[in-house]
Amino acid sequence: MHRRLFLLAAFVAAFASAAPLPYDEAADAKAAVQQALSAARASRMPVLVIFGANWCEDCRALDAALKSGKNAELVAREFKLVKVDVGNFDRNLDLAAAYGNPIKKGIPAAVVLAPDNRVLYATRAGELADARRMGEGGIYDFFKGVVQAAKAKP
Repeated sequence: MHRRLFLLAAFVAAFASAAPLPYDEAADAKAAVQQALSAARASRMPVLVIFGANWCEDCRALDAALKSGKNAELVAREFKLVKVDVGNFDRNLDLAAAYGNPIKKGIPAAVVLAPDNRVLYATRAGELADARRMGEGGIYDFFKGVVQAAKAKP
């Protein structure tokens, strides 16, 4: 009996300390993108939209990588960030379609928008769909390239 209580307590403690899920499934994604675009106009920074889902291990790995170290610094310095939940490919599909359907080859997917809502860059070939194996350095190199590609567009 004591062992069962201990295991139950350990399970509850582990679940309670788990990282929060990266995608707000109840968020109004269109409103969030519009708010980011408004902030982007004021700061003259592009908007980075990350499409993903909480069930997706690669999406969670990318989110964790973007919250730490040089990846966090790069994203904070270069972008206004918005995360858009696509659920089981049944949410916010109209928003993804509006930006060229970057989720077609997998998630997570990324789109960089100019403050006027023009697409400066979008994943098209599932470039981030293997984020778990990219590691923090690979993710940094990817987004460093995205920054350069976005800055090259007028």
